[in-house]
Amino acid sequence: MIAQIGLTVLLLWVIAYAWAEYRRAPLIGTVAVLVATAGLYFVWLPAHASWLAAFVGIGRGVDLILYVWLVISLTMFLDLHLKLRSQTEVITALAREIAIANSLAKVTRRGMIGSSTSTRTPDLRA
Repeated sequence: MIAQIGLTVLLLWVIAYAWAEYRRAPLIGTVAVLVATAGLYFVWLPAHASWLAAFVGIGRGVDLILYVWLVISLTMFLDLHLKLRSQTEVITALAREIAIANSLAKVTRRGMIGSSTSTRTPDLRA
């Protein structure tokens, strides 16, 4: 009973957090609410998890839940890895563009200063 209450509190926190983050990531928020709701269902009715596990050919309900959790976690890690890699490529491209722009600006400034002093005609009025 203590484990059920603890898991219920944690899953309710996940639902609240997912609901709060729904605007930023609607798909992730929806999936998190659905998974946490299913978790609440199986926390309070563990026999149904065992029945579902037996139905799909897995020995225990806990094993089924762990397998599903593993797949979801690996999918999330892969997604985060791909997003991080994409952002790294964007940052590299931005840094390259900034470096090129700064280099061209320095060359242009030097060229203008050099050209304005070299083409100056001497003041002969004095």
